[in-house]
Amino acid sequence: MTSVGSSIVSALNAGSGIDVSSLVSSLVSAAREPKATAISNKQTLNNARISALASASSSLDTFQTALTSLLSGTGFSGQPVSNDTSIVSVSAIAGGVPSGLPAQIEVKQLAAAQTLVSTSLSASTATVGLGTLTLTTASGSTPITINSTNNTLDGLAAAINDANAGVTASVVIDSSGARLVMKGQTGSANGFTLTPGTADADLQRFTFDGTSGGMTKKQDAADAIISIDNVEMTYDSNVIKTALPYVRIDLNKAAPGTVVTLASDEPTTTMRDLVTDFVTAYNTLRTALNDATAGGDSSSSGALAGDAGARDMMRQLARMTSTPLAAAGSTYRYLSDIGVSTNRDGTLKVDTDKLDAAIAANPSAVSQMLNPAVSSTDNPGLAGALETITTSIKSDTGALAASQKKYAAMKTSLTEELEKLDTQMSNYQERLTATYAKMETQLTAFKATQTYLEQQIAIWNGDSNS
Repeated sequence: MTSVGSSIVSALNAGSGIDVSSLVSSLVSAAREPKATAISNKQTLNNARISALASASSSLDTFQTALTSLLSGTGFSGQPVSNDTSIVSVSAIAGGVPSGLPAQIEVKQLAAAQTLVSTSLSASTATVGLGTLTLTTASGSTPITINSTNNTLDGLAAAINDANAGVTASVVIDSSGARLVMKGQTGSANGFTLTPGTADADLQRFTFDGTSGGMTKKQDAADAIISIDNVEMTYDSNVIKTALPYVRIDLNKAAPGTVVTLASDEPTTTMRDLVTDFVTAYNTLRTALNDATAGGDSSSSGALAGDAGARDMMRQLARMTSTPLAAAGSTYRYLSDIGVSTNRDGTLKVDTDKLDAAIAANPSAVSQMLNPAVSSTDNPGLAGALETITTSIKSDTGALAASQKKYAAMKTSLTEELEKLDTQMSNYQERLTATYAKMETQLTAFKATQTYLEQQIAIWNGDSNS
């Protein structure tokens, strides 16, 4: 109500004796309340729908993540193992399913780092000379400067390490004295040289040009040489992560002529567990959707009853049992082939006898259908099929997106409708206030006239009596 309206109301009641302020407030409230309640009820329902759709979308993501995690874990596939860990040890790499096993590996040569050693000095604090040496690796050249502040064997080792050139230096002390030991990185490409720049004669005792110098080469840089299933391979490290998918291979010693078997141990999660866990997770999602879309009266129906987006999500999820998970001609292609079927309410059930029989008859075919080593259009597996369905459900042009946009637009519209109602009621209050103010003015005039007439009548009566 405006300040003018407030002034009018404060001046009311003088003529009529009616509590006009309370009357106006009651009239405005009576006009506003049913309309505001209707809008508020619509907002409550719309917000519930927005929340339910967001929850359904989030539950779908959770289901997909859980399934992907289950399939990609080593529980289902088993952990890689070696039958001779003194030569080779193996482990799984996170993020995928180890594959390519079993495999036969022979370690013909370990990767090695070039190693240089200097002649002995009396102590690690003995002076080494002054000037600059140039440390050259495959990555480039780095100056190593020795001056009065670091002119010791310890200082030279520290200067090499501080260069961060991929070569480490240390001082070893034994009965012969103190010596500088330099070591590069493993791999034949990681040799290095230490040549004189402005080094004086003393400092040149710590040089090596690749073939000779003041330091002696004790080990050449070398690649690891292995063969896997009779295919020879070379690597610059004794830790190999690319020979077999998602398998880390650690080479512990060379053993030419000795073949080590790499395999997988027994899975901790069986194929039976995988199917039942999948069905349980699916049913949790489906039951939540059933509740959200349940029909009935306004007090018992779900927030998404009749919603096209929710119906589309349920319809597409139901395709899991009718989508081929393996290529045509495979022993098992559909979940129904291994005992998974659909209940009347859309949840799934497992015929464990049929599932156990399929696993016993051809476990590799069941595994290939559920979780192929390489997913493809013809053989997507559970994770691939669910990803395709999820992508379709969450498409920007799909029914779910349309529902989300519809409810978002409705939220904005209802907010604007409520603001419009507030404006209308404010104007209505001002009109009522003005109307009753005019009435009060008229009543005041009527009362003044009444008083005048009463006075005249009294005078007339007085004259008559006299």
